[in-house]
Amino acid sequence: MSHPVLLVIAHGSRDPRHAATVHALTQRVRAVRPGLRVETAFLEFNAPSVPRVLERLAAEEADEVIALPLLLTRAFHAKTDIPSVLREARARLPRLHIRQADVLGPSPLLNATLGRRLREAGVRPGDLPRTGLVLASAGSSDPEAIAVIAEIARELRHTGWCAVRPAFASASLPRTEDAVRALRAEGAERVAVAPYVIAPGRLPDRIAAGAEAAGADVLADVLGPAPELARLLLERYDEARALVGASLSA
Repeated sequence: MSHPVLLVIAHGSRDPRHAATVHALTQRVRAVRPGLRVETAFLEFNAPSVPRVLERLAAEEADEVIALPLLLTRAFHAKTDIPSVLREARARLPRLHIRQADVLGPSPLLNATLGRRLREAGVRPGDLPRTGLVLASAGSSDPEAIAVIAEIARELRHTGWCAVRPAFASASLPRTEDAVRALRAEGAERVAVAPYVIAPGRLPDRIAAGAEAAGADVLADVLGPAPELARLLLERYDEARALVGASLSA
């Protein structure tokens, strides 16, 4: 029996760096698991679209697809947009079995990726006790997504940082610059900003601008095509595949 196709669904962006980063990540996934077919699709702005990829897979007589949202929290896109697109595809392509995998976060592998990017930006283990960390996410109006970011910030506080504050580039407060200034006011000697976003674009640029405006000492890169993130995609794929097997044997 062939393995289900892994379809990675990214949001998409007018910024060309976004799609380039997504493709670099999926290429890393292919390198980790060479026998797995990995396809990439976007909800908007970039091609190919999700419906077009699914139509192509159906035309090629693929049997199963595991659609993996390239999202860090369960917000609007994971709860509404992607399920709607997949529901329409199932109606049009009844022979193609499509299952939606879970979102990526929260996960220790995401925290490990954050750590990698902070180390690459110059943060050393000995710096943590005098350094405040801003965990800067894209932002959401979904309370569940906001609560997840706040909980990750609380977890990171126990890994050695003198303080950790969440921040948001849109929809929620505080903004990155406000979180940086709050940490300074609390006595942090240094402040590092870690973007909790996968690929470059408008909102990550807003995070970077806020960090610069408030005088943050360190700005880490976006998560990008890190090896830990590639492993996490495969972990979510395997989880969804195991559920498929369990349902078939039930």
